[in-house]
Amino acid sequence: MTSRRNIASGVLAAAAAIAASEALAALLSLRESPVLAVGQSVIRLTPGPLAEAIIGVVGQADKPLAIGSVVLAIIALGAVVGGWWLTHRVWAFGLVTLLVGLTSAAVLSRPYGGAAGVFTSLAAGVVVLGVLELLLQERDHQQADLARRSFLRTFAIITVATVFIGAAGQVLASRHRRREAVERARASLKLPSRTSASPVGTDFEIPDQDPWLTTNRDFYRIDTALSPPLIDPAEWSLRIHGLVDKELTLTYQDLLDRGLEDAWITICCVSNPVGGDLIGNTVWGGVSIKAILDEVGIQSGADALLSTSDDGWTCGTPLEALTDGRNALLALTMNGEPLPIPHGFPVRQVVPGLYGYVSATKWVVDWEVTRFADFEAYWTQRGWGERGPVKTESRIDVPRGGIADVGTTTVAGVAWAQGVGISGVEVRVDEGPWQKAKLAEVPNVDTWVQWTYDWDATAGDHTIEARATNADGEPQTSARADVLPDGATGYPGVSVTVG
Repeated sequence: MTSRRNIASGVLAAAAAIAASEALAALLSLRESPVLAVGQSVIRLTPGPLAEAIIGVVGQADKPLAIGSVVLAIIALGAVVGGWWLTHRVWAFGLVTLLVGLTSAAVLSRPYGGAAGVFTSLAAGVVVLGVLELLLQERDHQQADLARRSFLRTFAIITVATVFIGAAGQVLASRHRRREAVERARASLKLPSRTSASPVGTDFEIPDQDPWLTTNRDFYRIDTALSPPLIDPAEWSLRIHGLVDKELTLTYQDLLDRGLEDAWITICCVSNPVGGDLIGNTVWGGVSIKAILDEVGIQSGADALLSTSDDGWTCGTPLEALTDGRNALLALTMNGEPLPIPHGFPVRQVVPGLYGYVSATKWVVDWEVTRFADFEAYWTQRGWGERGPVKTESRIDVPRGGIADVGTTTVAGVAWAQGVGISGVEVRVDEGPWQKAKLAEVPNVDTWVQWTYDWDATAGDHTIEARATNADGEPQTSARADVLPDGATGYPGVSVTVG
């Protein structure tokens, strides 16, 4: 009984510490709480193959999983501390001290870290010790019944206090002064961009097929930020330096003064499996990256742009892809409105034809013109390819659910080869002959294209596959490859039961 009581006390002490640190972080208006800082450190230290395996399983639920894992680990260590409290007090103190030290180090490793974050970590450690001292005081065994009642009463009081403080912390966090200021600033922007409907002929409007235009709400999000950076556009700037003829610092207003251009662009995550949904298409509004690089002047020998996010994430992009005339943008708008905060507000990069990990830096604040030989960016350090060109790919969206009726059945999907364009899509059933699908219209070569094929479905179980051919005449490869190191390949296939 004593052992279970001690472990329960440790669990409660850890929970109380988490609640107190989150509430204190919100009260102090910290950009990141200690829990988030630890979570970011875990993400940074996770090997690339493991990170990819996790994304492959949980997809866009990776961030709640990361935070939940940190919380569960703290709770488990709290249980260990509670178990040691009466019998190995020195070890218990040592483990708490170690955890506070590691948490403080995680806080200080972050771009937003500082003394206030360390203080919050120390306060959490004090809460753990205080709760355990209250719950697990040595008591006279002759008064066991009285001691048990006292323990249960104290345990209940601390539990209620933990829930209250935790809830208060969430309320404070939702009313974070900086978050509210940034959201007000975003809402007040009147940008010279428009919300655009899908161009005529781009969307077949087939039931159950994803629309050609991906809404901001439905657009995929894969990044390493557990809490998106909160940047007031009035405080944002982009420093451009390195192998350039002249250094330059741009403000948000500088970009607006240059004028925004709109471009329909599909972007895709390198973690997108064959037939996956980590891809989206919308209209972006921004400033030409090429024009900015032409202005600063690129020196001989430079072949890469190392961009850095406000939260420290880095990305290496081939200069060729930024200067060859494609619609590479510093984007300020997404589907006609200021970028949503999770998608990079106030400014992000959008580069057609490259996977996001080598191009699509969100919350970008620094550009260094350099050479690939002189650096390794975040994901290339973890085993991904250096340049990341998007491959010619297709996806089958319809029929959904693996069931179809006998007779004419619509098979439909999308295909993409950004920067080149799609010239055709073919469909085959049960490894039979390839049949030509009908393509929708597209405004440029940088977007995906919808396709459809009428299949005369017969009763039974069938396998449907698709393949695309790009505008250079290069067909989608049938060779199966994992997303590592530079994107998945293979024909998409679906199994369908017709009856």
